[in-house]
Amino acid sequence: MMSTLRTYLGRSVRIGLYFYAICFPVILAAQSTRSSANEFLRPLDEMLEEVEHRFDVRIGCKRFAADTMLCPYADFRIRPYSLAETLDNLLRPLDLKWSAKGGKITVQPYEYYRRTPAEGEKLLAWLSGRYADRATWERRRDEVLAGVREALALEPFEAALVANPDVRMGAVVCHDGYTTQNYALETLPGLYVCGTIYASRVRGPRALVIAPSGHWKGGRYRSDHQLFMATFARMGAVAVDLDIFGWGDSERQIGSAAHTSDYSMQLQALWSKCLTDWIVRTRRDIDTTRMAATGGSGGATHAMLLAVLDGRFAALAPVVHLVSHFDGGCPCESGRPVTLAAGGSCTPEILAAAMAPRPVLTVSDGGDWTASYPELEYPYLRRIWALYGAEEAVENAHFPDEGHDYGYSKRQAVYDFFARRLGLDASQVDESKVDLLPASALSSFADGLPAGAIASREELERMLETTDIK
Repeated sequence: MMSTLRTYLGRSVRIGLYFYAICFPVILAAQSTRSSANEFLRPLDEMLEEVEHRFDVRIGCKRFAADTMLCPYADFRIRPYSLAETLDNLLRPLDLKWSAKGGKITVQPYEYYRRTPAEGEKLLAWLSGRYADRATWERRRDEVLAGVREALALEPFEAALVANPDVRMGAVVCHDGYTTQNYALETLPGLYVCGTIYASRVRGPRALVIAPSGHWKGGRYRSDHQLFMATFARMGAVAVDLDIFGWGDSERQIGSAAHTSDYSMQLQALWSKCLTDWIVRTRRDIDTTRMAATGGSGGATHAMLLAVLDGRFAALAPVVHLVSHFDGGCPCESGRPVTLAAGGSCTPEILAAAMAPRPVLTVSDGGDWTASYPELEYPYLRRIWALYGAEEAVENAHFPDEGHDYGYSKRQAVYDFFARRLGLDASQVDESKVDLLPASALSSFADGLPAGAIASREELERMLETTDIK
């Protein structure tokens, strides 16, 4: 019996010593990750789980993996009396931010293009304090415009424009009160901007409306876009749209991924300017005193940038965008640091610099970031227009119960604005008269690319390199 017990105890000790020898280094390693030698590092996912437990909350991560990040001095960042301070302490050193909505906390990477409305309010107050009268505003205006143009850095692109561009024109198709005609205009060698010309069937000098498209599914082919383009034409204008870079016919050339390239914003702005110059130069029916631009969401950014690059625009109607606390996010809108112009700016100030005191209609709603417009951005714009005695020339149409779109009520507001400001015929506003066409009918390259056209992103980038643009 005793012999058996001694044998058991000896085996147990040996087993215990074996496990100690194996496990003790692991225990020490685990402890060493939580010491001053290693900055008390802990994985962020562990810390977020602990925060959930301590404060009885739910936390989700967006656009990053929490288990791939380590938090230094992690446990020391916890403030047991404050969830907000704990999250700030944990996340800010990792360039992460958090927001709370509907009982859930979302953590995501810092967005350089997004601020809070409260930060937007502070920025507008700071900007307003820099110009007390028209003279100081105009000095600031000139600095902002120069800064935006410098940030866009279009000079190398402009130097590489084709001197005698290839132009492909589709057939003119007649509709009730307007015509459509697709075009493809070569800009850089082998690179085309494509769109459709919606033209009034009424003879005589016509207003021109340029309409960069937004990021909504379908781009310039979507039904709401066709409705306002055709209606502008029925009202007496020549309305011309263009693809987003990397969408529509542009996607056939360079693929959709090129839309998020670092040169996307530059080429989109270049296209808008090239298109405007080409239309004015080649059409004899354009009244250059009645030029306007409109666009929704990202299209509003490029309508504004077009006005920065071309001082001929008599009116602008940006829809559901251009606030003090959000710059757009997509590289085609935020890929160049235009809102850093002149020591720090924002799209409402850039809009004012480009257009004041000429007529502008901003369209906003309660369901997206433009919910702040009536109380924040619009009073700021009115103050600048008031320096010219022209407060009535800057307008805001706000739809508190609507969301982020270029929907019916927003289109009606723009029709009314352009009728009053461009002398268009409001009696021709009847969207039931518009023929909604399939994408194939509005495509310039439905039958394939022209000979010599760029046919891939790689080919485009080789061209940019050989022309010293990149």
